[in-house]
This record gives sequence, structure tokens and C-alpha cells, in this order.
Amino acid sequence: MTLPLSGRTALITGGARGIGRAAARKLASAGADVIVNYYNSHDEAQALVGELEALGRRALAVQGSVADVGSVDDLFAAVREKFGRLDIVISNAASGVLKPAMEMTLKHWRWCMETNAFALNLLAQRAVPLMTDGGRIIGMTSLGSERAIPNYAFIGASKAAMEALVRSLAQELGPRGIRVNAVSAGVVDTDALAHFPNREQLLREYAERTPAGPVLTPDDVAGAIYLLCLPEANMITGQTITVDGGFAISG
Repeated sequence: MTLPLSGRTALITGGARGIGRAAARKLASAGADVIVNYYNSHDEAQALVGELEALGRRALAVQGSVADVGSVDDLFAAVREKFGRLDIVISNAASGVLKPAMEMTLKHWRWCMETNAFALNLLAQRAVPLMTDGGRIIGMTSLGSERAIPNYAFIGASKAAMEALVRSLAQELGPRGIRVNAVSAGVVDTDALAHFPNREQLLREYAERTPAGPVLTPDDVAGAIYLLCLPEANMITGQTITVDGGFAISG
């Protein structure tokens, strides 16, 4: 039986842990070969590659920073050498500084913007020449792009900028058959959330206010990413799909 994403090749930045890892597993289970980009998580990335190869997929782990042009060029050189094509790009790697806006600096601003927003455009520029009709580019965003969350000002601003880029890229790349969207995840208890000083409060409020259930998992978010990669999603582009169990509609 032919799997839905057989013959497709996917690049997932920040793919060794959390939502990125769940997306890699989901796309591979649907037939896609996967490139796992990572920054610090070498052991996790290599373990994931072994897991994907055990499914019969081709897989590759490549270290690099998505905010650095030279590093991204090296990443795509590795992609061209081993795969020669690319069908799906998930811009999932993210970073930032959790401080009040009044304490932030220009260095903090650039760090957030370059890693979370500029990276999407940089990846698109490098990926599009390797794509044919039916390509998918998906940026990972968050509720902080439209809500005021304590200590999240610059990260939220960078996510809002990324969503604006999604709309522009969707318009530019639509005639080439490439669809560009964003997936906005609610409160998911990943390693990244451990850095939030109000982690317990966020999890508690999410559990109290979410009509679809008290826990949102990386697999839930990966499911939405997968749906956008299917041919049936061909007329969805320039959109931000929220996966939060209904948290955002609950007051």
C-alpha cells in the first residue's frame, strides 16, 4: 500500500526534540524521508534518525543554526547531496529571551527576529529551487503572536512577523504550486516550556480553560502539520492554523 507522503522529502528545523521530533515521526510514518536539523541536541537527533531509518525511511541529521546564512547554506548542501530534492520544510527551530520588554536590548531583538522570523524566509529562499509543484512550507508560531504573555514580548513580536511572512510567501509562491502556512501551538509541555518562569501557571490555566481536554501534546500539533502536507490541503495557503484545544476561544 502506498503511504500518503511516499516519495516526499521533508526538512524539519529544531527537529530533534518536542514538536519537531513528533512531526518527524508523523511524516516518516506517512512515508516521507526526513532531514532533522538541530543545534545542540546531537544525541537526540542521531537517535531519531535511527528510529526513522528503522521505519524504512531515508533520514539525515544536520547540525546548524537557522539564523546563520552560512550554516543554512551548509544544511542545504547536505540536503542536495543526499536527497537532491525537497518537498516539505517545517521551520520549527525557535529561540528567544524571556524578560520584560523594558529590560530587552537590540541584541535580544535581533536574536529573536533572526531565529524565529528571518529563518523562515532564508529557508524558503534555499528550498524553493529544490521544490516542484505541491511543495509545502510551514512555520511554527504561537499564541504569543497575538496575545500579551508576560516575558514573551520579543518572541511574540518575532512570531507575529513570521505569520506576516507566511502570508507574503504564500502569495509569491502560490503560482509555483507551493503552499505556505503556519501552525500555532497552544501550551505544550515540552523542554522549551521548562524555561518559562510561570510554567506551572500556564499549564494550570490551559487545563482549566480548554474545552477539548486538559493536555495538548506534541503529537496533536504534529497531526496538524501532517494535514497541511497532504494533497487534500492544496487550497489552504497563507493561513495560521491554531492547535490549542480551544484555549484561545475560552475567554
